[in-house]
Amino acid sequence: MHAISDETRATVDVVLDYARRRALYQDVPLDKPLSPRDLSRLASGSITPEGIGARRAAALFENVLAPACVSTDHPGYLSFIPSAPTKAAIAFDLIVSASAIYGGSWLEGSGAVFAENEVLHWLAREFGLPEGAGGVFVQGGTIGNLSALVAARDAARRGNAAAGRPDPARWVVVCSAEAHSSIASAAAVMDVDVVKAAADASGRLHGESVERMLDAYGDAVFAVVATGGTTNFGIVDDIASIAAVTKARGIWLHIDGAYGLAAMLVERMRPAFAGVELADSVIVDPHKWLFAPFDACALIYRDPSHALIAHTQKAEYLDTLTETADWNPSDLAVQLTRRARGLPLWYSLATYGTQEYRSAIEYGIDLARRIADEIEAREGLSLVRDPQLSVVVFRREGWTLADYQAWSDRLLEEQTAFVVPSSHAGEPVLRFAIISPMTTFELLTGILDTLA
Repeated sequence: MHAISDETRATVDVVLDYARRRALYQDVPLDKPLSPRDLSRLASGSITPEGIGARRAAALFENVLAPACVSTDHPGYLSFIPSAPTKAAIAFDLIVSASAIYGGSWLEGSGAVFAENEVLHWLAREFGLPEGAGGVFVQGGTIGNLSALVAARDAARRGNAAAGRPDPARWVVVCSAEAHSSIASAAAVMDVDVVKAAADASGRLHGESVERMLDAYGDAVFAVVATGGTTNFGIVDDIASIAAVTKARGIWLHIDGAYGLAAMLVERMRPAFAGVELADSVIVDPHKWLFAPFDACALIYRDPSHALIAHTQKAEYLDTLTETADWNPSDLAVQLTRRARGLPLWYSLATYGTQEYRSAIEYGIDLARRIADEIEAREGLSLVRDPQLSVVVFRREGWTLADYQAWSDRLLEEQTAFVVPSSHAGEPVLRFAIISPMTTFELLTGILDTLA
């Protein structure tokens, strides 16, 4: 047995000391990006033949590199879709890294895989999926959507082969005109076509619009993607009517719920997601509204056997894994090597209980409604759309994109908040994406005051 050197102990102590202080910050710094020139001046030269030592490297990160990164867990981080990991999830993420766990196979990581599956099965039940549904935690929504669509196309190909039908010259996936950009990205990787069905005036996709696309493209369509909470507005498609159409035609239905599907944990919100229980696959990103650290997307299949056929990699050195009936997460998505990225969420859920999660999500929904009412009551401000989940999109009357950008830059420079302009139908707009339970009504109204 080799003794651990004093240098190694000191290195671990330096890292854990910083991690403890950062995890326990009472007031998380917002911080802001630095220019390449400034970073080159302040941080160059860290990679040397002899090394600069643990303390100097940690100090460089803490004092220069970290402050050049906007903190996504700051309560004033309201752009894109923020992240607000619980303290338990942050702390346990260190354990996952320190434990040298390989999360790709049952043989090598059965304990971790079991714990991840506990979370996936709980989510599947919350979404109304049947017993036997299951999946895997992947990097993010883009990989989750890609993996689900690969499984969908493979199922369509096998269906054609069994029926003696030829495959189409070009496969087609149908989605909303307001679907996330990752659907187009996945289609490009797969070399398939995307057909965008028209949403209604509120941004919601309905079954009638999908049916028109299916009539037009016929057997070339291998999947339909519905959105459980669009990124820009938080709008939930009419999933029930879309599911009725896809089930009648035997077409795979995938739900991109990366941001919004977590709202199903709130009882009063479930009617808005009617039809999710009929999906063939769904995704939800715990690093968004389930308070886990980056990066984690829960990908769940109604029937995981389709994913196993599509994704299991074959190689001589893998025979010992693939020739068993074990549940190997790497067989369920576009990946082989994988971190057990679902464990921080498992630990946080086990620590706090599911009711805390329901309450935290409901808080965000209620706060969005409250600040939307405040916006409507203020002269010079107006809503672009009524919020459905926790995203509020609004405008400052008479402002141009340049006005919005200057205002956004000033907010960040003053370390008040991070609110970048968005756009809708060619119009520049503002957008609050509310995730963190630490975001308060007072903080939001203070930001609105700066628009006067």
